[in-house]
Parts: sequence; structure tokens; C-alpha cells
Amino acid sequence: MRYNYAPQGVCPNLITFEIEDGILKDVIFYGGCNGNLSAIATLVKGLSVDEVLEKLSGTRCGGKTTSCSHQLTEALRAALEEEAKR
Repeated sequence: MRYNYAPQGVCPNLITFEIEDGILKDVIFYGGCNGNLSAIATLVKGLSVDEVLEKLSGTRCGGKTTSCSHQLTEALRAALEEEAKR
């Protein structure tokens, strides 16, 4: 299933991704630093949602309390909550 998430406190204004059988697929960040965000998307593609949550949760950017990669974990948590309600 494809999900859309509006991140908070970072440059991208939208993250879209697909989860299939617990595996993260096709992550796209809209806005922000294309090079870094393309790299993050490539690195997490094919990992389980749990692996991504473990590796990226709590990542900070400079003096911020969040980062683009941490916002991806927030998006994944929201997707898991949405799936649990179904």
C-alpha cells in the first residue's frame, strides 16, 4: 500500500512510500536536498520497517530535534497505526 506523509520541521514537504509484507519500497522525498534524500531512499529500500525504525529513529539534523530520516520513521509509525486500524 502507498502512503503519504507531511513531515514536520524539515525541508521536504512530502514523503511517499510503499510497504509490502513489512518491507519498505519506493520511498520518495519531495523537496529538500535531493542528493541526500535520494541516498536515504536507496539505502532503506528493501529493508523491513522494523529495521528502518531501529536504524533511523532519533536521528537529528544540526540543532533540530528531528531530521529527514527521523521524519521517515514517524511516517512509518503513522502507516503502521493506520494498518492496525483496518
